[in-house]
Amino acid sequence: MDGVILTPLKQIHNPKGDIFHAMKKSDSGYDGFGEAYFSTVKQGDIKGWKKHTVMTLNLVVPAGEIEFVAYNDKTEEFFSVKLSHDNYQRLTVKPGLWMAFRGLGEYNMLLNLASIEHDPDEALSTDLGMIKYEW
Repeated sequence: MDGVILTPLKQIHNPKGDIFHAMKKSDSGYDGFGEAYFSTVKQGDIKGWKKHTVMTLNLVVPAGEIEFVAYNDKTEEFFSVKLSHDNYQRLTVKPGLWMAFRGLGEYNMLLNLASIEHDPDEALSTDLGMIKYEW
């Protein structure tokens, strides 16, 4: 889908604790830095739909498993991916696409490396039922 990049990430295993890469400024999808934050989603819960107008999302799942769905309302195209420790990749989503995500594991956490600082007036939100997706 145009506006979505899925990037495999390195996991470096160490007997004293593992290292999970997230992003370098030389990576494809890097669109500046505004803030980084962690968010959790409970098993079976869905957060969304939200469409950012300026912010580029860079989503990494260091714990649990989360299903992400992007929707392009112009082409009526969906993109979905389940990210976890076993499918450790970074999902980059450019502005203008609707996003929602669902917790699949017992404890689910994501990291968003956002291109801009949070601005409550920068994104649009709608009810889950407004975009028909078979979760």
